[in-house]
Amino acid sequence: MFGSDYSASPFGGRSNAYQAVQVGTGVDGASPHQLIAMLFDGLIDCIAQARGAIRNKKIEEKGRALGRAVRIVDEGLKAGLNLKDGGALAAQLNDLYAYMALRLTQANLHSDEAALDECVQLIEPLRSAWAEIDIKTAA
Repeated sequence: MFGSDYSASPFGGRSNAYQAVQVGTGVDGASPHQLIAMLFDGLIDCIAQARGAIRNKKIEEKGRALGRAVRIVDEGLKAGLNLKDGGALAAQLNDLYAYMALRLTQANLHSDEAALDECVQLIEPLRSAWAEIDIKTAA
């Protein structure tokens, strides 16, 4: 679908955005596709950590996990979009990521697990679709 030329895709392919949020190891050798997959995985992991912290009433841990989740959304996923050439898809993803950052912030302020559930429900279809693209392009 996007091939190896990411310049015309809604994703900018800029590894510095991914490195800025420090999703995990392997960033230096990862393809742009792998970097986005790492961001999705890191976001889901942060949300799970925040959920556990809310349940265990660990306020500082919750704040750290949700702060990292917001950074992944804003500085990784959203900053990695190519709004100039990405068309409607990039604009819609930009809006979705802005909404998710808002909901994650609200989840932090109110220890709201429903907001975390909503964010997972919003990101999982993208994460799954992104994984499918990788499987189909590898074949």
